[in-house]
Amino acid sequence: MKNKKIRDYGICIGNMPTGKLNSITDVKGVRVGHSTIDKGNIKTGVTVILPHLENTFKNKLIASSHIINGFGKSTGLIQIDELGLLETPIVLTNTLSVGTAQDALVRYMLDLNQDIGDTTGTVNPVVCECNDGELNDIRGLHVKTENIFEAIENSCEEFEEGNVGAGTGMICYDLKGGIGSSSRTLKLQNKDYTIGVLVLSNFGSLEDFVLNKDPIGLRIKDTLKNKESEDKGSIITILATDIPLSSRQIKRVIKRIQTGIARTGSYHGNGSGEICIGFSTANVIKHYESEDFININILNEDKINKIFKATVEATEEAIVNSLICSFTTIGRNNKKVYSLKDFL
Repeated sequence: MKNKKIRDYGICIGNMPTGKLNSITDVKGVRVGHSTIDKGNIKTGVTVILPHLENTFKNKLIASSHIINGFGKSTGLIQIDELGLLETPIVLTNTLSVGTAQDALVRYMLDLNQDIGDTTGTVNPVVCECNDGELNDIRGLHVKTENIFEAIENSCEEFEEGNVGAGTGMICYDLKGGIGSSSRTLKLQNKDYTIGVLVLSNFGSLEDFVLNKDPIGLRIKDTLKNKESEDKGSIITILATDIPLSSRQIKRVIKRIQTGIARTGSYHGNGSGEICIGFSTANVIKHYESEDFININILNEDKINKIFKATVEATEEAIVNSLICSFTTIGRNNKKVYSLKDFL
């Protein structure tokens, strides 16, 4: 049974309409899957975002990335920004499992594409991470190749949020964080379009936490009698849309993710790895394209403000959903982290 999201508690963030599932998978073709490892001191896992239903290597999507604060160990971002294309699923996991995830993703792509590294070039695997070491025995390197394959196999439109998959051991605003998602819809040229956001939240200080403009973190801190803490950790944000955008426009859009994060109270601390990746499913760039020129649709730049607003709202709500969908957890060294829902 799925956990309640923040709207189920009567708290609505922003004023733009959400998609049917209020999830990144409201963008047609996007799927999300998890592999969760939750055994005593082991609190970790894998979350995979499949960007569309086709072979992503042979049918690439226009994409971009943006670094808010670069304390991170992601792979594949350089080529995304150079070529403006995404050609693999996106894997999220813990910091010390990036190598395992990259290797597994390469193997998955090789199995799908016999031409890679033979009759054509190699592949650019995209992996992002947050450090779950406070709750998880991260030194144990518990994520294995089969966990990435399992997450891919489990990918679907309706997926769990909270401390599941890569979010199993994450902490956000000193509360239990993890996977959260939200979406917004808007009309352009009398047609409905969607912005979907998924976050892996692992950042912030409790005293700074703001819930829908209410500085609730201060009251929770007083209840718990917590000591002051630093804003450190990380957040990975993945944005999907079916709006036709160029890679330059996607970069402009995902820069607004920073505003959505800040609305929840973060000041983007020194030790935070804050990485954003965005992609559009509207234009497919074929790996084997015979024409010298290809035609793609892109948005009239004067209409982009709606998309900026949708991105900010969906990011803010995705972070809150990562908190409200999580449950109180006891992890490594008997560290106990409470859920936001315990205080509502």
